[in-house]
Amino acid sequence: MRKAQQILMIAGTLLAPVLHGETRHAVVPLDKVQWVADDAPKCLSYAVETGNPETGPSTMILKAAPNCLVPWHLHTAREELMVAKGITLTEMEGMPATRLGAGGYAVMAGKQKHQFTCVSATECILFVTFDAKYDITWVKDAK
Repeated sequence: MRKAQQILMIAGTLLAPVLHGETRHAVVPLDKVQWVADDAPKCLSYAVETGNPETGPSTMILKAAPNCLVPWHLHTAREELMVAKGITLTEMEGMPATRLGAGGYAVMAGKQKHQFTCVSATECILFVTFDAKYDITWVKDAK
């Protein structure tokens, strides 16, 4: 998610009240999300829903194509993942792989190695929340 700056500019008018700490509200229907293609992996798109991932806590929405693998990685921040559509195979180091469907939830402590794959025949839609600045470190093997 290296294009956070770009998505902030695209959605700036809608998200400005949230990003700047104002008390106004925002509503973003799924069909109005301004998706940004991720650099790695290319099968993933995202949009910032609230916050600023470059400076602090944030919530993002992710769209993963069928069979999209987001390989082993970790973040400094704690991550919460919520599945809105599709089925993901969610894996964390030291835990069994788990299939999560709509309403499924996972939380990864900071520096917890994890990966996920969209295993449904259709795209997966997920929300991820970070409690601090977003970063990512790719890990060759976590098992």
